[in-house]
Amino acid sequence: MQKLLLSLAATTALCSPAWAQDLEVDELTFGFIKLTDMAPLAVAYEQGYFDDEGLFVTLEAQANWKVLLDGVIDGTLEGAHMLAGQPIAATIGYGTQANIITPFSMDLNGNGITVSNEVWDMMRPHISSMDDGRPQHPISAEALKPVVEEFASRGEPFNMGMVFPVSTHNYELRYWLASGGLHPGFYSPENVTGQIGADVFLSVTPPPQMPATLEAGTINGYCVGEPWNQQAVAKGIGVPVITDYEIWKNNPEKVFGITEEFAEANPNTTKAIVRALIRAGMWLDENDNGNRMEAVELLSQPEYVGADADVIAASMTGTFEYEKGDVRDIPDFNVFFRYNATYPYYSDAVWYLTQMRRWGQIAETQSDAWYDEVAKSVYRPDIYLTAARSLVDEGLANEADFPWDTNGYRPATPEGDIIDGVVYDGTAPNAYIDSLTIGLKSGETVKGDEVVN
Repeated sequence: MQKLLLSLAATTALCSPAWAQDLEVDELTFGFIKLTDMAPLAVAYEQGYFDDEGLFVTLEAQANWKVLLDGVIDGTLEGAHMLAGQPIAATIGYGTQANIITPFSMDLNGNGITVSNEVWDMMRPHISSMDDGRPQHPISAEALKPVVEEFASRGEPFNMGMVFPVSTHNYELRYWLASGGLHPGFYSPENVTGQIGADVFLSVTPPPQMPATLEAGTINGYCVGEPWNQQAVAKGIGVPVITDYEIWKNNPEKVFGITEEFAEANPNTTKAIVRALIRAGMWLDENDNGNRMEAVELLSQPEYVGADADVIAASMTGTFEYEKGDVRDIPDFNVFFRYNATYPYYSDAVWYLTQMRRWGQIAETQSDAWYDEVAKSVYRPDIYLTAARSLVDEGLANEADFPWDTNGYRPATPEGDIIDGVVYDGTAPNAYIDSLTIGLKSGETVKGDEVVN
């Protein structure tokens, strides 16, 4: 599978665009976490799209999200498959301060929430059934609420795992819990556990370790990307109760992150990287997901995700398995290009910021203009569209596949596309925050264990 340098050099000489000779740097190392949605990186490498750009790329799996972020900041990695919240949090100085940008959004959807078999058995009586006896989806966290109350009556905390404090998984899990009347807890500058006032106690577990941690009983459930929900089904240790597609249809997921310094010093190289990744996203979605089984076999290799191919295929080929044998069609569970999945929308960045504010990671109320300013400093559609235009001009992409005239904000999310029916409009972040039932409102902050004005 790995290419010989001689072969790679020959491919580069034959296929590189004319401007590839102007690359500021051509040897690059990119980091990733072992998740299905690192696929654009693996495909860009294995399909020769990096080669075509004159880029000699090494892909390296990282131990966890913090190690990955630190690698990009210190220059050990030139770029990485990142949680969307990481460049945003770094830019505003939450955790580690660094100016990281994203010129490319890697995918839509792709996550799930899984609970242990014990918890599922306790939830099931509170879930409606279809005519064939299977559970009615989507499943609300209201079905989990009596389970959490039962744990509390026994003096036991209800623990759930998520992958990182500024991860989509943290915010999606919190969103689902809150939509069902369960409080996932606040953060404060003095207490960064995120468990202040919590009904459900969330903590960090690296994605590949989620199934084992659930099986050990350390956590009662988790939110993670694939294939680690399907792994719980395959091992018979848990049941995915909902996907993020059901929480928020076509929600933004991972991004490709680089430092602002790298982008400014290496504009041609940055353009080449984005060109290769756009082509990878196109390949993954083309012909109605016709290349997905090839992608599954690729990702199953140990240097990439390393899970069994059938486990990866269970969610990547248009279906999703909840309980054993309960396989349902979700053709858009993983989206890598269609619906403008790769375009870095400002409104996506703003949503992450609203969730940071909602749960206290942003301690004080900020103006709508502040959200817009931060989003535009991190998400870089200008770089993306420059790369896309060059692909169209060379006949490698279709003009109609890119949102040339957008202002960077998606239209407001329809009520029916989000589980609590609350419309999200990225141009009005404070109004959106104030419309959510559980969470901080304008003027509120967390002091000690209390919310104060």
